[in-house]
Amino acid sequence: MSEAPDGPIERFDRVVDSWFDPLRAIPPVDHVFYAASHLGDFSLIWHLLGAYKGLAPGNDPRDAVELSLTMVAESAIVNWGIKSLFRRVRPPREHDPDGRSIRQPLTSSFPSGHASAAMTAAAVLGRDSRWKPLYYGVGAVVAASRIHVRMHHASDVVAGAATGFVLGKAAVGFWERVRRS
Repeated sequence: MSEAPDGPIERFDRVVDSWFDPLRAIPPVDHVFYAASHLGDFSLIWHLLGAYKGLAPGNDPRDAVELSLTMVAESAIVNWGIKSLFRRVRPPREHDPDGRSIRQPLTSSFPSGHASAAMTAAAVLGRDSRWKPLYYGVGAVVAASRIHVRMHHASDVVAGAATGFVLGKAAVGFWERVRRS
């Protein structure tokens, strides 16, 4: 059986993946990306940051609730909705000689749920916050980690980030309307 011919998306994925090869050979960088990927599982990092933002002295507890509810909705939309429309196979992963394991999701590779969650969370956490660039920076690292650990193609991550950005902006608008009512 022959492989399908390379199209522009496959070429894009291959080029971006090749950019990560030198980084995979630098242990501290490799460890950061693996840690970021693990922290993105089940949106753990976003729930922790949301809890801190909402529960820290002087902050509004509604922030924590809104972020958690938003992340549940984002996960349902992306993982049960959008991903069910696609059956994209994840990139092949070589055996990791260092014995690191990555949770193997059962859903389609397209779009990246980690990238979507990262951008959704960054939008909600960054609302009216001087830390907005930091939230998006952490989100970018979590999203890129999925390419680094070869759990997603680059195009999956781009699509996930775009999806998350849109969902995040919609969530911010929704929560602003709720607070005004």
